[in-house]
Amino acid sequence: MQRISSRLSRTLSLSILSSTSVQQRTLATRSVSSTLQTLQQQELTIPGRLLKWVSLGFVRTSSFATGFTPLQRKPLDSIMDIERAKDKSPEDLASIWDDYHLGRGHIGASMTAKLYHLLVQRAADCLYFVIPLWRGSGYTTMFAQVQMPYMLFTGLEDYKERGTQAAPYFTVSFYTEFAETKDLVLIRGDVVFTSKLTDEEAKWLLETAQSFYLNDGRYKLVERFNKETRDFEFKDVLRALDMPIL
Repeated sequence: MQRISSRLSRTLSLSILSSTSVQQRTLATRSVSSTLQTLQQQELTIPGRLLKWVSLGFVRTSSFATGFTPLQRKPLDSIMDIERAKDKSPEDLASIWDDYHLGRGHIGASMTAKLYHLLVQRAADCLYFVIPLWRGSGYTTMFAQVQMPYMLFTGLEDYKERGTQAAPYFTVSFYTEFAETKDLVLIRGDVVFTSKLTDEEAKWLLETAQSFYLNDGRYKLVERFNKETRDFEFKDVLRALDMPIL
């Protein structure tokens, strides 16, 4: 959530991310493909208490993510030279990380360790949420699973059509290697289906999901969705995001 604004040159970025050559970028693409295959093999289940959301795309025979298996993410040392990164300030390191992930299908972000620990705490208590993604004159409802150190996002309508064969559109991994030494957690997002989400939409989903878990007022809606589903009103999410109620 807490973004570091300072930017370094791309030359500096490449010096820290020395292993991220064309070959490494190819490996990153293969990693996303491997992740997709893993996810498609998993049986996904929707908690029974959330089945009231038929109007948003759920059906009683559908399921989503209670049997979640941790993703096989890329190790941080395969993305950057960790030893050389240890000499950089948190601001510089966050800027290098962001710059490296610029480009189709990848999102780079960062947050403080304090916010990360709060996110972990709240996600352990509330795994799921629904987020409207505004497009043109209406919105597409996305279903999020927050099971740290990962986030998964998929479209409800797509899930309604594909059932357990539906895979997340967007996956997010959190790296805590610098949490203690630099008060910095690095975040990598991969758009699995570039036909479903743009980089800008994926970035917005990540930031919005974090805002609902980290903002005390918004988190009450997350708690209601997970614990008091009968009292949850989707229009409250729309109001929180200043979106019109259609």
